[in-house]
Amino acid sequence: MTATQLRVADVMTRELVTVTDTTTVSEAQRKMRQSNVRHLPVVDEAERLIGILSDRDLLGALSAGVEALVGWIMTPRLKRVQLDTPAHEAARLMIAHTVGALPVVDAKGTLVGLVTETDFLRIAHQVLCEVPVIGRG
Repeated sequence: MTATQLRVADVMTRELVTVTDTTTVSEAQRKMRQSNVRHLPVVDEAERLIGILSDRDLLGALSAGVEALVGWIMTPRLKRVQLDTPAHEAARLMIAHTVGALPVVDAKGTLVGLVTETDFLRIAHQVLCEVPVIGRG
């Protein structure tokens, strides 16, 4: 498979750590640290995607010294991609909107993954090293 044939499903992260809008900022920070991630999808009680929390969002809240809820500081209006979105289109969206991650949803709109800057760095490394590109599956 060549890099131009890659779809989001081939490169995304499938093992997700999520939070709800009622999770505290300190709990979200703990989850980020334990999981070594910089973005947490925010889901409602039915596991539907309602926002995303980035490490930058957390830093802002923590520097203000306020114990807030994730729902107060998350980004609610998100660009999303689907499993069959070309990977290069996801990268273009991330660059155009200056975001480090995009939620991936299936045809029903259910959260199934996250495509991140790190996923694209892995691809870049493989291409630069002339290694066949293999998805994370």
